[in-house]
Amino acid sequence: MLLLIALLASCKAGPATEPNNGCEWVKPIYPSKDDSLTDGTARQILDHDETGKQICGWSKPTKETK
Repeated sequence: MLLLIALLASCKAGPATEPNNGCEWVKPIYPSKDDSLTDGTARQILDHDETGKQICGWSKPTKETK
């Protein structure tokens, strides 16, 4: 019985606000207008952000979220 109580106490309480898709640790990359990028770096950022759209459900930022 004590083991059951210990196990239940260690559980996270309440439902998660968003489904766990493994994307909690990563965010889109938004270069500043003052950044100067090589073509290779820009391509890597685009690949990163496109993958985030597909896997994590990222969408184009609005002025409020940027």
